[in-house]
Amino acid sequence: MSSSDIFIGETIGTAVLILLGGGVCAAVTLKASKARNAGWLAITFGWGFAVLTAVYISAPLSGAHLNPAVTLALAIKDNDFSNVATYVGGQLLGAMIGATLVWVAYYGQFHAHLTDHEIVGGPGAQATKTPVVEAQETGAGPVLGIFSTGPEIRNVVQNLATEIIGTVVLVLAVLTQGLNDNGNGLGPIGALITALVVVGIGLSLGGPTGYAINPARDLGPRLVHALLPLPNKGGSDWSYAWIPVVGPLVGAAIAAGIYNVAFA
Repeated sequence: MSSSDIFIGETIGTAVLILLGGGVCAAVTLKASKARNAGWLAITFGWGFAVLTAVYISAPLSGAHLNPAVTLALAIKDNDFSNVATYVGGQLLGAMIGATLVWVAYYGQFHAHLTDHEIVGGPGAQATKTPVVEAQETGAGPVLGIFSTGPEIRNVVQNLATEIIGTVVLVLAVLTQGLNDNGNGLGPIGALITALVVVGIGLSLGGPTGYAINPARDLGPRLVHALLPLPNKGGSDWSYAWIPVVGPLVGAAIAAGIYNVAFA
């Protein structure tokens, strides 16, 4: 695979991943969406189908890593870090493109949601003007969950551990069951296995933090949330943003170590 193939494949694949994954979050969350309040099952299966679709689209070009954690684990497994920057650059760009397309697809629903007095201004509504403490943002706006993840209980150790554990499960599944014949990305059957594993992680481990298990999936859309001209969008919760980046990378390194010791 050439560097251009890798970058293009990861950009397209990750854009599709976030378009469909963020799209189901928007569908369940936003006012005037036909799927509003469809619930956690819809979100977990929506993300699983997003993974499946994105992998099948991008695998011929890049091997469909679609996740810096997967890229890091494969680099550790093979002791080859030469293409890591190319993969991660494509993944981050694709995630930002996908998040922007979610905004375009649900433009009217975003506007209706964020101008509804009951949502952004009435009694019990979520605050949209985030208080500033020592020049640091401390809260999340009312639609941030469409773009990125956040904890139900804010405990750094628990939140980090949850992301590490979920990523270990994902990466071990990829390394042991999901790789193509060349061992450098996901194969056709591996795509289905990985998609089902993502659904399983969401159902079993997604409750505490929303299961980022992918640094690009969280960071790229969070940047888009911060940049988009959304009314009353509130904060992007940057004080939490390092956890869904560091946790999955640590989990990937642990999973790669386990694989090299136990399976290689």
